Amino acid sequence: MNISIIGTGYVGLVSGVCFAKLGHHVICVDIDKEKVNKINNRKTPIFEEGLEEILQKYSQHLQATTSYEAAVNQTEITFICVGTPSKENGEIDLTYVKKAAKEVAKQIQHKQSFHAIIIKSTVVPGTTLTELLPLIEHHSQKKAGIEFGLGMNPEFLREGVAIQDFLNPDRIVNGYYDEKTKQMLKEVYKPFTCPIVETNISAAEMIKYASNCFLATKISFINEIGNMCKKLEINTFDVAEGMGLDTRIGKPFLSAGIGWGGSCFPKDTLALTNWATQHQINADIITSTIKVNDNQPFMLIKILKKHVPDLNNKTIGILGLSFKANTDDIRDSRSIPLVETLLKQGAKVKVYDPEAMDNFKKLFPEIIYCSSANQALQSDAVLIATIWDEFKQLDFTNKLVFDGRMLKNAKETAKTYEGVCW
Repeated sequence: MNISIIGTGYVGLVSGVCFAKLGHHVICVDIDKEKVNKINNRKTPIFEEGLEEILQKYSQHLQATTSYEAAVNQTEITFICVGTPSKENGEIDLTYVKKAAKEVAKQIQHKQSFHAIIIKSTVVPGTTLTELLPLIEHHSQKKAGIEFGLGMNPEFLREGVAIQDFLNPDRIVNGYYDEKTKQMLKEVYKPFTCPIVETNISAAEMIKYASNCFLATKISFINEIGNMCKKLEINTFDVAEGMGLDTRIGKPFLSAGIGWGGSCFPKDTLALTNWATQHQINADIITSTIKVNDNQPFMLIKILKKHVPDLNNKTIGILGLSFKANTDDIRDSRSIPLVETLLKQGAKVKVYDPEAMDNFKKLFPEIIYCSSANQALQSDAVLIATIWDEFKQLDFTNKLVFDGRMLKNAKETAKTYEGVCW
């Protein structure tokens, strides 16, 4: 099929490149000319493992442009993949998705053929029907379900393994407003053998939020159990293993540590609790999930101060700045509150991350950025905030190590070692 993708962030570019790999012809749209030029020169503007290699291999099926007109008029289905960041109150900001919807609508106004618009951006339940549908109808001067199609196709991509998640998904969720859009989505995803859930648009929106909030809750739950285990000198990982063998619970997302970050869990949990408050619905479990996660990084600072009570003028090294390994994304990284707290208490902070240091410098230009992990180890104490593969090979002999991610070789080699839940 001929597909246009609006937005070339993690979701948009990964989706576009993977659609091209599947044989579809893809046109990516972005207002950022630098991003567009990079993509057309077969370079990715973001770091995601395997993405650039696939882009280069299937370049004949993908191009990028700043022109909505060129993209929409040469394609039959458009996926809107722009960001929906959080406002200060936790509500999602629809500025970008509304602008994208409006621009696509203007282009389909002049098309004679049926065109489907699919929202892939994460929006709270009800948004597509109550806010985007009227907007598109107004600017296209066309009727939804008759003259153009509308759908919701949420993404479930994990940064760092997004290619794998797209090409080998657990499930695909296709929300549709009209039968023709349902069939077009079915055609787009025809190569896949996983379960495909076909439902209405609002249910598709809720599936995305319910999934992410549940996974975030699972992590916060094991972190809370881990805090109890530490008090009792129990290995949290033994508890998690025993729990995870119950097929009703499962092992994934039972890794205790300093909590979750990234572009999805923080934004989605806040957005759904905000939506619930606006509709006078209790969201006590999700609210508690957020509270546990907000507090978890400070458990590591508390452990550090047991061993180094006065942090003033002490040099503290931090390994890992991205919110997880294999990405350069620092959005809501647990390293951010760690660095903020250390600086407030007068510490000198040295950091190392294989990919995320350039992004982190925008937030903290004043700290020391190391050229290697070993350089960061030359500190009075070391905090582990993210586990990259290269950290698993380090020798922590004679080091004071306080671990937020339970790194086995750190526990085995450090002079003094204590984990947040271990």
